[in-house]
Amino acid sequence: MTRQQLIEQIRRKQSFLCVGLDTDLKKIPQHLLSEPDPVFAFNKAIIDATKDYAVAYKPNLAFYESMGIAGLVSLKKTMEYLRTLPEKVFTIADAKRGDIGNTSQQYAKAFLSPDGDFNFDSMTIAPYMGEDSVVPFTSYEGKWVILLALTSNKGAFDFQFIRNSENGRQLFETVLETSKKWGNPENMMYVVGATKADMLTTIRGIVPDSFLLVPGVGAQGGSLAEVCKYGLNNDCGLLVNSSRGIIYASQGEDFAQRAAEEARKLQQQMADELHKINMI
Repeated sequence: MTRQQLIEQIRRKQSFLCVGLDTDLKKIPQHLLSEPDPVFAFNKAIIDATKDYAVAYKPNLAFYESMGIAGLVSLKKTMEYLRTLPEKVFTIADAKRGDIGNTSQQYAKAFLSPDGDFNFDSMTIAPYMGEDSVVPFTSYEGKWVILLALTSNKGAFDFQFIRNSENGRQLFETVLETSKKWGNPENMMYVVGATKADMLTTIRGIVPDSFLLVPGVGAQGGSLAEVCKYGLNNDCGLLVNSSRGIIYASQGEDFAQRAAEEARKLQQQMADELHKINMI
């Protein structure tokens, strides 16, 4: 999906919601466990319930890889189903890969290749190993790298805020500045945790035109209003992810209905924010 296609979808749905498909057999409604493929049955119901409100879906690969071959089959079926939707949605492989060049080429082939089993639009990448570990993921036309920049977990303070003694720049700032040489706003986004919303002004100063994938709204305590206040740009420039707050809004037979309700609440808030910047 191109940047312009993504922007058009945001305008059409009046939303920049990404639904995280972090599907855990221990958390899905018990009545689905009798299905031939409980994970796919759950994902399909969530997608059907939220597709009018979401512009993106983000399966976290750990939840599928941990189930072995069966999990990867469920992931493949989920991706195939997403491609059948009347309105194309942006898909994110939340994989956080990052290795030496030839290994990255294989990761990119596995998850981004149009000829592969999954054919995601984008993939989250760890930047620690530098340029040659990231650039292979930019080799597929129309596909995106989503680079980890500033995360919302407690351990973010172990490394991401370390200051360079020469220029005073924090490590996450160096990641943003350096990575601009590896891609551009047409093929590179950045992960910025919603609980770090106060840092978005600094981030926008470095990457004003780039899209930001923002997890942490909802169950992790991030504020959508704060994220929008500091993170929106003229093209929206945000994909805000909610996982648990939507997909596990209920563990009963009304789980899909409750997911739709939570997604719609976020979409309505997002529509209000898009009106403020005259995007819709």
